[in-house]
Amino acid sequence: MKILITGGAGFIGSAVVRRAIADGHQVVNLDALTYSANLENVQSVESSPAYAFEKADVCDAQAMAAIFARHQPDAVMHLAAESHNDRAIEGPLDFVRSNVMGTGILLEAARAYWNSLPEDRRAAFRFHHISTDEVFGALGEDGEFSETTPYDPNSPYSASKAASDHLVRAWGRTYGFPVVITNCSNNYGPFQFPEKLIPTVITRAMEGKSIPVYGDGRQVRDWLHVDDHADALLLVLQKGRLGETYCIGGDASKRNIEVVRMICAHLDKYFPANTSHAEKITFVTDRPGHDFRYAIDASKLESELGWTPRMPLDDGLEQTVRWYVENRGWLERIREKGFHSERLGLVKAS
Repeated sequence: MKILITGGAGFIGSAVVRRAIADGHQVVNLDALTYSANLENVQSVESSPAYAFEKADVCDAQAMAAIFARHQPDAVMHLAAESHNDRAIEGPLDFVRSNVMGTGILLEAARAYWNSLPEDRRAAFRFHHISTDEVFGALGEDGEFSETTPYDPNSPYSASKAASDHLVRAWGRTYGFPVVITNCSNNYGPFQFPEKLIPTVITRAMEGKSIPVYGDGRQVRDWLHVDDHADALLLVLQKGRLGETYCIGGDASKRNIEVVRMICAHLDKYFPANTSHAEKITFVTDRPGHDFRYAIDASKLESELGWTPRMPLDDGLEQTVRWYVENRGWLERIREKGFHSERLGLVKAS
């Protein structure tokens, strides 16, 4: 299968690219190479004859049409998106442009291409939209999100992803376009850009800086290793029922402060300092509109397709800490491009 993967130089996208190549697929990696994209993330497969790269913006309709015509993919996996909540608070329209308009433009380019295919290839074609559990809003102390949970986004980022989900679903129902949607929990693992919680903790600790934890650290997230997620995504692409949504979770819910302390324990082993890294934990002003808890019920994916996560959280965190410690050059090159872990998203809630 030849798969067009948008956002394939990003964190999750690059994991999907690497897995797809390993599984024997052909891959066209389409990425605009914005600030968090990094072609080093796919360096291990870039010499493969099954890999091709296209630098392009999903908002560029002409470029999208040309790429479909040139590469003739059998499927699309749409991961290109702005994804950092703090950045969305300061620049929400960038998220509307990329996540909403970009998805709409890509859908139209894909639909035009699909309409041009012979019947057998039309029947086999799929458009897989990769989204987030944040579209469902926030949970209280109990309960889990599922495919039937009503949408209730609370941030500019989650609202933009909810809008893109709705567009994909509408293209499926209005035009008969062959779509499938997945909504995942929080991802972590190697190659994650150091603005998200887990790489922020690791990289700031290695730099001898304080480790910021938003609010009281009691927010709960379900953590999913990116390699488990990539496996699930490719499975859904190939075997998921068209028109359906599948929730993908890690079955690893923890409070943020617990996760930070687990990371610090691994850092004490792999990057020891004069004192425990946990002593550097500092509670800082919470993010405006910070959702309290997310949790995923992935039973539909398990019962229909047989998928369950394989990486236990503590093992995954240990692997991730070791990767960052052993790949400091990767981080240093990001720093050289101007990223310095500055705090974003402190706009006061009105």
